[in-house]
Amino acid sequence: MSLGVDARSTIPVLLARRAQSHPHRCFLRFPGTELTFAEVDHWSDVLADRFHELGIRPGQLVPLLMPNIPEFVATWFALCKLGAVTTMVNTAMRGPALAHALDLSSSDIAIVDASLLEPLRSVGAEMTTINRLVVRGATAAAPAGDRCEMLDFPQRERDDTLAVSPRPVAHAHDPTVVMFTSGTTGRSKGCVLSHRYVIKQAELMVEHLELREDDVLYCPFPLFHLDGAVLTVMPALVLGATAAIGERFSASGFWPEVAAMGATVFDFMGATLTMLHKAPARADDAHNTVRLAWGVPVPEFAADFEERFSLRLVELYGSTDAGLPIYQPLDEPRRHGSCGRVIESYDVQLFDDQDLPVAPGEVGEIVVRPNEPSIMSQEYFGMPEATVTANRNLWFHTGDLARRDADGWFYYVGRRAESIRRRGENISAFEIEEVVKLHPDVLDAAAYGVPSDLTEDDVMVAIVARPAALIDPSSLIEFCRDRLARHMLPRYVDVVEALPRTPTEKVEKQTLIRRGVGPHTWDREGSDGQ
Repeated sequence: MSLGVDARSTIPVLLARRAQSHPHRCFLRFPGTELTFAEVDHWSDVLADRFHELGIRPGQLVPLLMPNIPEFVATWFALCKLGAVTTMVNTAMRGPALAHALDLSSSDIAIVDASLLEPLRSVGAEMTTINRLVVRGATAAAPAGDRCEMLDFPQRERDDTLAVSPRPVAHAHDPTVVMFTSGTTGRSKGCVLSHRYVIKQAELMVEHLELREDDVLYCPFPLFHLDGAVLTVMPALVLGATAAIGERFSASGFWPEVAAMGATVFDFMGATLTMLHKAPARADDAHNTVRLAWGVPVPEFAADFEERFSLRLVELYGSTDAGLPIYQPLDEPRRHGSCGRVIESYDVQLFDDQDLPVAPGEVGEIVVRPNEPSIMSQEYFGMPEATVTANRNLWFHTGDLARRDADGWFYYVGRRAESIRRRGENISAFEIEEVVKLHPDVLDAAAYGVPSDLTEDDVMVAIVARPAALIDPSSLIEFCRDRLARHMLPRYVDVVEALPRTPTEKVEKQTLIRRGVGPHTWDREGSDGQ
């Protein structure tokens, strides 16, 4: 599919083109708000002029801390027009992690929503460079003792007193955003992503998912995440389609919001499909507007989900650092458990601990390199050692484990850092979770290792029960016994109200590991000795 996008295009160039070719078409749809391509182009011009008046210049990194609101996208595009780089800060960050993300930019100014001022004030003493905040929201008055100057966020209409800011000539390989990894196993790393990266990933989405100009691409996850900004907003910009952004994922509110948005495509991650699948069936489940949903993982009940909701599920593999190098081919039947095959823009291999290729069927670390420029993260900003370590021996090391069959299909196994070592065997937490979630009374689950009295690890699983359901741990283990290898069978079961998650639906397993084994834990060996 030819999209007519030049490889030298930047976001401002593409936005201006869409404002001319599709001026009155809805580009951004939020609950209660719609903006056309022309309106977004104009609004980002107004913001660019104001930000220039505030001293923001080409190459400057500017932290952005906002929930899923139209101002997030307009601000990002305005900073692009100035040649500045948007540091998209995770809105759930608190304490030292938040101070680190803000100071990483070495900026004296940040753009923030009023609803998120309190977390900033709590780390005020730790921030070393920021002394001005552009505040979107009801209050821009600084409380007594606040060391940051508060500045009003510009209105949408042009202020005639502002001079039109000069528009620097940006290049496709110039950075446009610093986007943070989840940081579930260590400090979050800021991936430096170029204009070409975000546009090319959008083009690849359009090509390999066969997205259409009349699609409404719906994302209920944060805009600071790859799925929201790069894989939803940008494909809509490339195509001239509509990006529909929800406030947050809610199992009970998901399908009503899909209907209200008119969504034809949505993305999923983590346990979202499981939660939707385990909700009580309705007679009108198939009467929705969606034709395709993409994400990871596609669960074992995929065929039933597709029939029930009358849509197609597509799995892929990628990360903020590497982009999306693996897609499930749409013209071939799904292979159970596979995320697809490598596309031609990338080279992907599986390596052992010595960076040597593993044989088909064996588990190895996914390593990636591009076959064209600027389609992977340029670096981890301010973390040169981490950048070199991840890119050793001319390959980017993802930290993810997978198998590959003889036909080149990849099967995700799990994170290397989440691998459980039990009595000489490496165990995939992901594969345990897949089985546990099949139990009819289980809504959500997370598997992890806890210290064993025999050295190495014992397997523990935290369980969230479906509403009104009661989990009998011994029955759960019997359910798993015929579906898991003996060494993978959990020893401990911990029934919890909810799993601790990041805003991008990743389980914070370190929180569960710290909770550990206690009076709240069911112990299989204490129950049946097996």
